[in-house]
Amino acid sequence: MDRIVLTLPSDIPSVALTGPNDSYIRALENAFKDVAITVRGNEVILRGSTDGTERVKKLMQNFLTVVRSGQPLSDDAVRRSIAMILSDGNETPAEVLTLNILSNRGKTIRPKTPNQKKYVDAIDKHTVTFGIGPAGTGKTYLAMAKAVQALQAKQVNRIILTRPAVEAGERLGFLPGTLHEKIDPYLRPLFDALHDMLDPEAIPRLMSSGTIEVAPLAYMRGRTLNDSFIILDEAQNTSPEQMKMFLTRLGFSSKMVVTGDITQIDLPTHQESGLSIVRDILEGIDDISFMDLTSEDVVRHRLVSEIVDAYGRFDSIEGNRASRRVNKPRSVRSDR
Repeated sequence: MDRIVLTLPSDIPSVALTGPNDSYIRALENAFKDVAITVRGNEVILRGSTDGTERVKKLMQNFLTVVRSGQPLSDDAVRRSIAMILSDGNETPAEVLTLNILSNRGKTIRPKTPNQKKYVDAIDKHTVTFGIGPAGTGKTYLAMAKAVQALQAKQVNRIILTRPAVEAGERLGFLPGTLHEKIDPYLRPLFDALHDMLDPEAIPRLMSSGTIEVAPLAYMRGRTLNDSFIILDEAQNTSPEQMKMFLTRLGFSSKMVVTGDITQIDLPTHQESGLSIVRDILEGIDDISFMDLTSEDVVRHRLVSEIVDAYGRFDSIEGNRASRRVNKPRSVRSDR
């Protein structure tokens, strides 16, 4: 049995590191069954196995770094930090949770998982980045935060946000209202994210000047996009021809991010998704990165990741059943 005594700094309230009613300590004890944790004043005493006590010590040190950075801990941050330490990955909780991308009206946008940090780093390092994963993994939200950051740093002159209006198809012309009213339902999630990242009164001005453009994918055809940060959202609903058209819009001093979820394709069953085959076509080309996000990177309610996993298991079972039905040998009827 190892015994480690950690002395909490006097300039930081102990509750910031131990949690309300020691809730963060209880979460550590639940995760590390072989470690007993006692809090006495500003001391935290760890007793248990060498490996367990060292991991808990490392976590407490990371908690201190996060709190010193000005970011308060939360139950979610503690849960994710424990998962990072248990995974033995290269990223520490402090490295992930203190990487600030953008701040607006007191809200700071940052990655919350190691994979999200790798995704953000890939956007920084590559001209074209693909973020592929289920709903709620932050693939579009983080890309938009990087776009706004690049605009504010004058690394680009404009932001272009686009997504395919699959459900409308060629019927947009028959819908009532102006063009903006017709396409607004398909682009609304992008507008919502923008309002989180910029002052609401600045958005109409930036859009009217062309600094920010939000438009259906069809409006990208025939253009060359220079000095721009370009995001294609819901890319699983592009055809291979549309994906090629979009990628070849890339101009000088521009950056592209393509996001999508290949398990949520809304195309007609006979039509192939451009996102599902683009990796086979482009993987290995320098300056293009493919980042896969999973249910572990879901940053919505905890149940969302469990729902994603449950559907994945169900789809796998149903796929196996369908395969068995297709491959089942037909019985030969006998009249004897």
